Amino acid sequence: MEFVSGYRDEFLDFAALLFGWFHKFVAERGTVGASVEGRWRQLEAQIRRLPQDPVLWVLHVLPNHSVGISLGQGTEPGPGPGLGAARLLGDEPPLHLRDLSPYVSFVSLEEGEEEEEEENGEEEGAGTEKVEPEEDGEPAHTSRESPQEANPPGEPEEAEQEAGGGVDGCQEDRAEDETGPERRKGRRSEAAPLHLSCLLLVTDEHGTLLGIDLLINGAQGSAGRGSGTQNLAPRAYALLCHSMAYPMGSGDPRKPRQLTVGDAQLHRYRNLVSEGREAWGAWTSEPLSLMPFLPPFRELESLVPRLGVKLAKTPMRTWGPRPDFTFASLRARTCHVCHRHSFEVKLTPCPQCSAVLYCGETCLQADWRRCPDDVSHRFWCSRLAGFMERAGELATLPFTYTAEVTSETFNKEAFLASRGLTRGYWTQISMLIPGPGTPRHPRGSTPSLSLLLNGDPYQFLSGDPYQLLKGDGPALMPPVPPDPPRGLFGLWQDYYIWRGLSLDSPMAVLLTYPLTVYYVITHLVPQSFPELNIQNKQSLKIHVVEAGKEFDLVMVFWELLILLPHMALEMQFVGDGLPPESDQQHFILQRDGPEVSVRPGSGVAARLSSGTKEKGVHRDLQIKVSARPYHLLQGPKPDLVIGFNSGFGLKDTWLSSLPRLQSLRVPAFFTESSEYGCVMDDQTMAVATGGGTSPPQPNPFRSPFRLRAADNCMPWYCNAFIFHLVYKPPQGSGARPAPGPGPPAPIPEAPPDPARRRRGEKKSGRGARRRR
Repeated sequence: MEFVSGYRDEFLDFAALLFGWFHKFVAERGTVGASVEGRWRQLEAQIRRLPQDPVLWVLHVLPNHSVGISLGQGTEPGPGPGLGAARLLGDEPPLHLRDLSPYVSFVSLEEGEEEEEEENGEEEGAGTEKVEPEEDGEPAHTSRESPQEANPPGEPEEAEQEAGGGVDGCQEDRAEDETGPERRKGRRSEAAPLHLSCLLLVTDEHGTLLGIDLLINGAQGSAGRGSGTQNLAPRAYALLCHSMAYPMGSGDPRKPRQLTVGDAQLHRYRNLVSEGREAWGAWTSEPLSLMPFLPPFRELESLVPRLGVKLAKTPMRTWGPRPDFTFASLRARTCHVCHRHSFEVKLTPCPQCSAVLYCGETCLQADWRRCPDDVSHRFWCSRLAGFMERAGELATLPFTYTAEVTSETFNKEAFLASRGLTRGYWTQISMLIPGPGTPRHPRGSTPSLSLLLNGDPYQFLSGDPYQLLKGDGPALMPPVPPDPPRGLFGLWQDYYIWRGLSLDSPMAVLLTYPLTVYYVITHLVPQSFPELNIQNKQSLKIHVVEAGKEFDLVMVFWELLILLPHMALEMQFVGDGLPPESDQQHFILQRDGPEVSVRPGSGVAARLSSGTKEKGVHRDLQIKVSARPYHLLQGPKPDLVIGFNSGFGLKDTWLSSLPRLQSLRVPAFFTESSEYGCVMDDQTMAVATGGGTSPPQPNPFRSPFRLRAADNCMPWYCNAFIFHLVYKPPQGSGARPAPGPGPPAPIPEAPPDPARRRRGEKKSGRGARRRR
C-alpha cells in the first residue's frame, strides 16, 4: 500500500478534484442517445426534491483573453474530457506541483502572438510557445511566480475570483499573474496551446467551490477570443444542475434557496432561433430534433425557478470572500483503489481497520489481494488498525483550539483567514493566495531569501526576525524573555508559558521546526548518543537533509538562538529541491547588533537585533545552502543530521543519501507525519544500507494542525513522529546487528465482512471488538 497524504502539494489535490469533477460533468453532459430528454427531466425532478441550502449561491462568469493551456507528453491531445490529465492525477498522482509540468502547463497567448508576429509578420495566433533556455538549461519563464504559485489547470481564475471579484463578477486573467513557469523543460510544446475562453464557476457565498465548466475554443487562433456570453445559457444551466446534484465541495446534494449570477447578459438571457441553433451545436453533438426541450430557447430567469430555486432580481455586480472564506472542497475524499471522489460514489472505511476508504466491495477485495503480498491491504490491515489507535494520543495538545484543528474535517484555510493569517510565512502552510495588487515575490507568496542574499534586506527583514510570522493584527511573538530558560522544555505548554505566548496562539504551527531541532539536541541525542555530550558543546554543525519548506521558513530557526543562547549553530540546508540561485549562499544571524546590514564577501551576514540588551557572550546562527542531493555534498562532517517529514520511499535520491549517512555514521534524526511513514522509512533504510531505524516516538513539538488525508482516515500531522537511523555495524567489528523491524503482524485469511462487523457491534457489554 502507498499513501501520499502529508507529502503531496495541496494544489495537486485541488487539481485532481477539479479534473475528476469536470470529467464526470463532461461525460454526463455529452451522452448521445434518444434518452437525453428523459435523463434531463429525471435530473430536474431529482433536484426539485433536494433539501434547500440557506446560503446564497453564485454563478461566476470569468472571461479569459491571455492564458492558454499547453498539453505535453503523457496527456491526450485536444480538449477532451478532463483535458487529458484526469487519468494522470487519478492513477499515478505526482507529489509536487513541478512534477505536473511535463503534462500540463500555462502559456501566455499574448506572448505567443507577439513572437509569431516578429517571425512571420503576417500570421496571427501563434501555434507554439517559445521557451528560451537559461544558463542552467531550465526554460526561461515569463512570470515571476514560482511553481507553487503556478496553479493547476482550472484553478488560477478561481483563485483570483476568490481573492476578489471585478465588475459584473468578471475578471480578466493577467499573463503576469497567471502564466506560471510550469513549462515543458528544454523543448517546445508539441501542439498549439488550448484557448480557455471563459470559466464558469458555481460557489456559495463563503467561497466553497461547487462546480466548474471550462469553455475551450481549441488551439489558439482556431476560434475568436472572448466570444462573450451569448452561448453560455445552456452550459450555465447544465452546470447549475450538476452542481446541485453532485456538489464538488463538501456536503450532500442540495439546491440553493437563492442564486445570483455574475453577468448581466446571462442573468436575463433570451435567445433567438438562430442563436439557439449556434449555441446547441457548440454545446453538444445531440441532433437538432432534441433541441426544443433544453435551455437554449429559454431564458435563464425562467429556467432556474423550475428547480425550486429563486433567482436574484439583479445580477451580481461585485463579489469578494467573506471573513469565513473556505476551500471546503479540499475535504473531498477518494477511494484508495480507483481514486473516485465522494461526489461520484459513496465511500466507506475498511470495516476492520477503519483506516482506508473504499467505494465498495470490489475495490476492497482488489486491495486485499494485491501482489506482492506485502503491499496488499491483507498484510497491512492489522497494522493500520494500530496506527488508528494513536489518533487520540496525537490529538492531546494544550491549545484552546485543539478540538478544531485535530478534527478530520478541519478547515485550515478558514481557521487562518479568521485570524488574519494570510501573508508572510502563513501562506507556506495554506492555499490562500494574495489577491490582485498584492506584491509578488520570486518564491511564492513568501518573501524570498534572494532578497536578503542578493538585494535589499530592508525589503522584508527591517531588523525584526519575526516580521514574516506576523498576521494582519498585532505581533504574534512577544519580546524575548530577559533571562535564558532555567530548564529544558519537553512540552508545548512549558515553552509557551516561558515564552509569554497564549495557548490561543497558533505559532506552534510554524515553531514546530525549530522546537523539534531543540528537542533533538536537548533530549533525544543525550538519550541515544550520550557519549557525544552534545549539551556541553559550544558550537554545533547541523545538516538539514532534503530541505524544502523548512528553507522557505528559515527565519523561524532564529528561535534556536533564544532557546540555546550558549551555543553557536551552523545549519546547512541541503537538497535538490532548494532554489538554484541560493546555492552556496552563506549568511549569519546575530543577536548582538541593533542594525540589519549586508556586506559582500564569500558569504552574506545579516545582523538582527533581538529587541533586548543582553549580558555576556552571544552566539550566532549561520545558514548555508547547498542545492544538490545530500550524497553529492562535499564538506566537513556534521555533528548532527535532521530531516523533516522525509518520506524515504517517495524519492529515489534517498537510496543514495542513506548510504552516505551510513558512511558518515553521525547521529541522524528524522520526523514523519504518520506512523505508517516511519514503517516505510525503516524498510527503505534496510534496503539501502542493511541497517534500520529506532522505534518511532511521538514528537511533543509536532504541529497541532491535522493534515488532510484523501483516501484514508489515519491521523497525519507535520513532524508527528521522530526516529533516528540505526546503522549497520562495520564488518568484522563483532558488534551486534542493527535491530530490524518487529515480527510481522498476523495476517487474516479473508477480507473483513461488513455484515459480521455490524452484527457484532449490536451486542453491547462483550468487550472490545475482536479483529479478524
